[in-house]
Amino acid sequence: MRFLIIIFVFIFTFSLSSLIAANNQDLYKKLDIFGDVFDLIKKNYVEEIDDEKVIEYAINGMLQSLDPHSGYMDAEIYIEMKEETRGEFGGLGIEVTMENGYVKVISPIDDTPAAKAGMRPGDYITHIDGEGILGLSLQDAVEKLRGPVGSKIEITVVRLGDKDPLIITIKRAIITVQAVKYRPEGNAGYIRLISFSEQADKGIKEAIKNLNKEIGINNLSGFILDLRSNPGGLLDQSAKVTNNFLSSGEIVSIKGKDKKDISRFSASRGDMTDGKPLIVLINEGSASASEIVAGALQDHKRAIVVGSQSYGKGSVQTIFPLKDSSAIRMTTALYYTPSGDSIHEIGISPDIEVESLWDIENQTDNQLEYALNLLNQEIKIE
Repeated sequence: MRFLIIIFVFIFTFSLSSLIAANNQDLYKKLDIFGDVFDLIKKNYVEEIDDEKVIEYAINGMLQSLDPHSGYMDAEIYIEMKEETRGEFGGLGIEVTMENGYVKVISPIDDTPAAKAGMRPGDYITHIDGEGILGLSLQDAVEKLRGPVGSKIEITVVRLGDKDPLIITIKRAIITVQAVKYRPEGNAGYIRLISFSEQADKGIKEAIKNLNKEIGINNLSGFILDLRSNPGGLLDQSAKVTNNFLSSGEIVSIKGKDKKDISRFSASRGDMTDGKPLIVLINEGSASASEIVAGALQDHKRAIVVGSQSYGKGSVQTIFPLKDSSAIRMTTALYYTPSGDSIHEIGISPDIEVESLWDIENQTDNQLEYALNLLNQEIKIE
């Protein structure tokens, strides 16, 4: 019997090794075919081709086939990306993704040309300077959106609920993003977190300290953390920002390809607000790092979340620099709220849903007004 088991194990191991070898042979054949196709293009395409560009497009196509958030960045785009995380870059001021062949606006960034021109979360860009973008990769579309500072661009936008497309003209500019803005709203401390750049955590700390001084700790009714139209940013900043409002507990967990390999971020210092009531505002433009913060504070019942369903980007992208100063951005993990929920392609559901009726002309913000009234009622988070 033991002899038969040994034979079975040997046959199984041999079969498994043969299967792996066969799969590798199939893979090498496909790579050979890729080389053959590239050679055929070089020899037979009707016009001269840019070899490097063709290969870059092939790399980008490979990554984009995985999900809309993975992609290739040439050296120039990689440099711009690093500038963006530091809080300064050139362009229009919108965070975008690709959906159904068109560029979808995740969120316009506050005080940027795109926001001032009236771009909204959920807008679909169908044409750039009159040319349709259907069929372009996200990188190609983004390159068309970029241009010299001071130049104008005409964007055709389809907005859900509007019968006709909109033509929006935007002037490109150098964009310096101030990560945090704050002000007293009566006895409430209003904090607007615009992006999770390297300045986010520092800005939140300063906002809490200064609002405590301006309003007075004894007079302060609570805080409103506004994450609306915040497209996210650096993962570590989301954990640090959340840490300012929690005394303990998990903030977010991250699971990669190996589901047993779990990284966790937990609160490690005292609540800077001393447990004051907290309301978090979100909308359909709140994505990624914004959803980590809102989800953690909601799960720990540290905050009441008000607004509309968030975007639903629950994936983590890692930047892998390449030898030629370019890089790839690839989805390497999904993150989970403290309750163990993945919000990927779902989003954070607010505790209290309040539809936005913000009036640009009269500068009225009904969601903010609702949050202020809630604080005045001395809310209790149960």
